[in-house]
Amino acid sequence: MEYELIEKQVLYQGDRVQLEIHHLMFQGVRFRKEVVIHPGAVVIIPILDKEKVLLIRNLRYALNQVLIELPAGTLEKKEDAINCAGRELLEETGYLARRLKPMASFYASPGILTEKLYVFLAYDLQKQQQELEAGEDIQLLPTSLEHAMEMIRTGQIQDAKTIAALMMYERFHR
Repeated sequence: MEYELIEKQVLYQGDRVQLEIHHLMFQGVRFRKEVVIHPGAVVIIPILDKEKVLLIRNLRYALNQVLIELPAGTLEKKEDAINCAGRELLEETGYLARRLKPMASFYASPGILTEKLYVFLAYDLQKQQQELEAGEDIQLLPTSLEHAMEMIRTGQIQDAKTIAALMMYERFHR
């Protein structure tokens, strides 16, 4: 079974997202869906040592609050995910990874959003200098994996991509 696209309207074209209305036909019924087009993003799990990962405290404007997260960022046009992971890790944390290993990928919210997240493990980290973008306020938070899992359990970590990536790492890749 497939949807038949009757018409597509672009309502907004931004730097990172595009908002579209899709008029569809499915099983003889016509309806519409709002779709946010996103180029995808990366999530990086910086491995400091056998038991420690690098989280960040990130001031999120949309929520007007600081979230505890893994470093992450949006893919630039035609950018390979692994290159984006290295770039975002350096920008947000000031660490250069000598080795990046793909771990997983998943969709953020496939009911309305095309964003696919690519998770990378970052090893052999070399301290450089943080290169924050305008408007970013990020502090480093080295944390044991055990404590990160406890922060997920107690609701201190509320960012879905961070929760998914850390739990997948702890369960399947550690």
